[in-house]
Amino acid sequence: MGRSFEVRKLSMAKTAGQKSKLYSKYGKQLYVTAKNGGPDPAANPALRSLIEKAKREQVPSHVIEKALDKASGAGGEDFAPARYEGFGPGGASFIIDCLTDNNNRTITDVRNCFTKTGSKMAAPGAVSHLFDHLAVLSFKGDDVDQVLEAMLAADVDVGDVECEQGQVTIFAPATEFYKAKNALLEALPDTELEVEEITFVPQTQTEIGSDDLPMFEKFVNMLNDCDDVQDVYHNAILPE
Repeated sequence: MGRSFEVRKLSMAKTAGQKSKLYSKYGKQLYVTAKNGGPDPAANPALRSLIEKAKREQVPSHVIEKALDKASGAGGEDFAPARYEGFGPGGASFIIDCLTDNNNRTITDVRNCFTKTGSKMAAPGAVSHLFDHLAVLSFKGDDVDQVLEAMLAADVDVGDVECEQGQVTIFAPATEFYKAKNALLEALPDTELEVEEITFVPQTQTEIGSDDLPMFEKFVNMLNDCDDVQDVYHNAILPE
């Protein structure tokens, strides 16, 4: 299988959890994005993209509106990003992205997940250099040449374009996300993006044995249960 398949599999392994967790996650992300770049989606492309993604994941309109209303008001909560890295069960590499208003609480919660599953936290940068930070756009199609031409015409520093099983996937540097998306939609305005995200894609992968699988799943579930955890990335290949 090509890299696009692994990205889709990784996306499925990323934070999902129950609906309440999903709504809370998007509520926090929307609030921070609107607070930093303004609550008007027309003038804030990051917010516009996040709203579209939330709607695709069936986040209710009232959750989105509440976050934007909250960001429009004075004061409010002060969330900051926090990233933790480490090695989970079976030796898999993990990157854990959080939004927090209390660093001590967040690092304690995340550290407990590592400690209680025999996993090991690592210093910043110890794991992230094993991943590529990429913009990923994926949609149904088969004309790779047309997509490449659109990227080149818009001067997008595209890393790769793959076609597999009727699905075209564009990989570009994270900083090129909006440029690549705009170029694609201008060239192919009827395109419906199934994946549009900035994500971490592992350079190599680690196979998890059946003996390590229960602890691996426990570790991921514990992370997803942490209120401040927003996204979990790993390089694991799980047994079929």
